[in-house]
This record gives sequence, structure tokens and C-alpha cells, in this order.
Amino acid sequence: MLNCVVLMGRLVRDPELRTTQTGISVLSFTIAVDRPYAKQGEERQTDFIDIVAWRQTAEFINRFFHKGSLIAVQGALQTRNYEDKNGIKRKAFEVVVDKVSFCGPKSESAAANRIEEMTANEPEPAFSNAEPDDFETLADDDLPF
Repeated sequence: MLNCVVLMGRLVRDPELRTTQTGISVLSFTIAVDRPYAKQGEERQTDFIDIVAWRQTAEFINRFFHKGSLIAVQGALQTRNYEDKNGIKRKAFEVVVDKVSFCGPKSESAAANRIEEMTANEPEPAFSNAEPDDFETLADDDLPF
């Protein structure tokens, strides 16, 4: 059997992070995905797809993505049955995320700003200021391989 979904779209609202009674993080959000075609003279339609992420993936998305962020997700389509407020049985479809990726220009991403803030206090890597004359030339006989 195969159940693989790959989507790229924009978050329509900020993600909602919750914790189960056993302490597991679960995140839910919706992305807007434009359809790839439109009939002539009509506007392109958009699908709104519910997404669920668990554990570290949920915490990662919550930390780096917000309303309007462009996101790519890979996961599996899952259905669940529930009863609404009026007692009517309903079925929900959602994508359970396995992998997530940043998309779009770095400048648009709030995630890029947060990553820059996190790394701002890290020291710059040290590089050698040696001159080319400071190195000795090796002959083929000197190489260990």
C-alpha cells in the first residue's frame, strides 16, 4: 500500500500547539494550496488542507512558521470519524506530517530571522591568515596514498 502526500502552501493562521495528557506535542494548522490550473476567464481555485504534526516536528513548525509562511510538507493522508455539536456523524481528512521544509526567499521567512537571532551570539569560525608561501610543496613520493 502507498499513502504519500507532498504539499506546498501558505499557513492560513498561526499553528496551534497543544500537549496530550501524556506530554506529547501535537500541532494543527491549515495550509492554502493553489490548484495548478484555472479555466479561462476564471480565477485559480485554492484548497485548504488540514495538517497535523507530532512531537519534535510539531515543536519545529511552531517555532519557525507562522501565518503566511510558505511551507512544504510530506506525510500521509489520514481520516477520522467524529460527531459534531449537533450529533451528526462526520469524517475529517488531514495530512499527518513526516517531513517539513522551508520554501520561498530567505528574506520573507520569519524563520530565517529567528535562526539568525539564535546564531548571532555564536563566535565566528577562525580561519588561517597564512600566506601561500607558508606551505611547503609536496612531491608525489611524500603523499600517503
